[in-house]
Amino acid sequence: MGFTIKKPADVPGSAAPAIIIGLFVAFGGVLFGYDTGTIGGILAMPFWRELFSTGYINPADDHPDVTSTQKSEIVSILSAGTFFGALLSAPVADTLGRRMGMIFNTGVFTLGVILQTIATAIPMFVAGRFFAGLGVGLLSATIPLYQSETAPKWIRGTIVGCYQWAITIGLLLAAIVLNATKDRNDTGSYRIPVAVQFIFSIILVVGMLILPETPRFLIRKGNNAKAAKALSQLRRLPIDHPALVEELAEIQANHEYEMNIGSASYIACFKPPIRKRQLTGIALQALQQLTGVNFIFYYGTSYFQNSGIENPFIVSMITSVVNVVSTIPGLYLVEIWGRRPLLMFGAVGMSVCQLIVACVGTALPDSVIANKTLIAFVCIYIFFFACSWGPCAWVVTGESFPLKARAKGLSMTTAANWLLNFCIAYATPYMVDAGPGNANMGSKVFFVWGGFCVICTFFVYFFIYETKGLSLEQVDELYAKIPKAWKSPGFVPSVNYQEVKDVAGPESRRHTLAELENAAIRRKSTAGGVDDVTYTEKA
Repeated sequence: MGFTIKKPADVPGSAAPAIIIGLFVAFGGVLFGYDTGTIGGILAMPFWRELFSTGYINPADDHPDVTSTQKSEIVSILSAGTFFGALLSAPVADTLGRRMGMIFNTGVFTLGVILQTIATAIPMFVAGRFFAGLGVGLLSATIPLYQSETAPKWIRGTIVGCYQWAITIGLLLAAIVLNATKDRNDTGSYRIPVAVQFIFSIILVVGMLILPETPRFLIRKGNNAKAAKALSQLRRLPIDHPALVEELAEIQANHEYEMNIGSASYIACFKPPIRKRQLTGIALQALQQLTGVNFIFYYGTSYFQNSGIENPFIVSMITSVVNVVSTIPGLYLVEIWGRRPLLMFGAVGMSVCQLIVACVGTALPDSVIANKTLIAFVCIYIFFFACSWGPCAWVVTGESFPLKARAKGLSMTTAANWLLNFCIAYATPYMVDAGPGNANMGSKVFFVWGGFCVICTFFVYFFIYETKGLSLEQVDELYAKIPKAWKSPGFVPSVNYQEVKDVAGPESRRHTLAELENAAIRRKSTAGGVDDVTYTEKA
């Protein structure tokens, strides 16, 4: 098969439009990655440290600097903004639509960029970080939502995974720009890296003005004619083509069935049958952060600097390159291996690397050998993360929820990601740095991340369902029929929602999907006989 993923021979039309659109939408990840990557380098810039210092002198180099408390505030406030942005993404996406919602979200992000660019003191810089975070949080839930609802099922994992790839590209671009401006002795040292984000915002907005709305959102709003037109554009098929008519009818029938068995409120997301998916998604996104990857990208430059490594900016650029390149095999393996094996592979690899870094860094502090080992295994750790938990966490959560609750479910799983991101960003300086009241853990902090990576291994086995090759509607059937995650590989879908909806009614929530499917089969076989009744009538 090679490295390409070929369209199945029995799939009509062209997948090119949906793939190109999905890849372009993934570009929004560059905003998140770049913004994340800039702050670590800015905190280490001599001019910025002196300009924003409020009188504190760093004992490590006798240079004016911000305190650990101020550093925590500046870094973590973006994550606080993203947390609230992720929660707000559901009403924005469900009201304005996935497409217009992303345009609005980019506007919020741009406001934050403006404030950071003009800031010369901590308060305005922090305000800018918050609004940038709010915009990133809004986008981080809406982008996988748009991608999942437009991508063909056979390549959906790769398309959604490209969001994480775009994040890594943003991190790399940040490292390159920071390395170019770090030695400037004026405000351009930090203003140029921050202002570059205006370019990304303009590109995303212009593109979203052209792209179509998702067919599933239009079905949700009752705009069937527009949904047919949008799906026709995505699949490059005539509106009356049998395959397109069938796909659209199945989406509509699934939505009607889901609405029959319950509401789509936030509270409903924590009740059966959605509760398992909601809690699994929240835990998955939280554990993605607890692997410790953003410790490298938020504080990596400062950490490498304090560890005695020469050229910490160059090392950060190297880790960013590894991050970008390593994501590519993950985009391939997510459709070849599947979600469960890839996540398991990544969790085991990350835990080994983290524990090696922790042991060597603790046993041989300030050693040249230890520093080389640290850099090597941090890069190998990033490889394991970038090809597995980086893209795959977004893939799994993006395809787990039914249409009626997809925006709300994704908003809460993404908010969990950002909540843990905030906690880690806020706590890390106190955990790692030396000084009064700090834990001064240094390399020992990798014991913490390594321990969570071990937990990730067990979590995948017991809770992650294999959804490779299933449509979003078939994922609903998977969760309805398979009670244990480790039994999900090999699942073969059989439900036709167009038939099930005909036997489902307001009382259908009392019956399992398998019971409704059997009723539909009996109804079809009797063709108007005594069994041709709905569960509503029986109830």
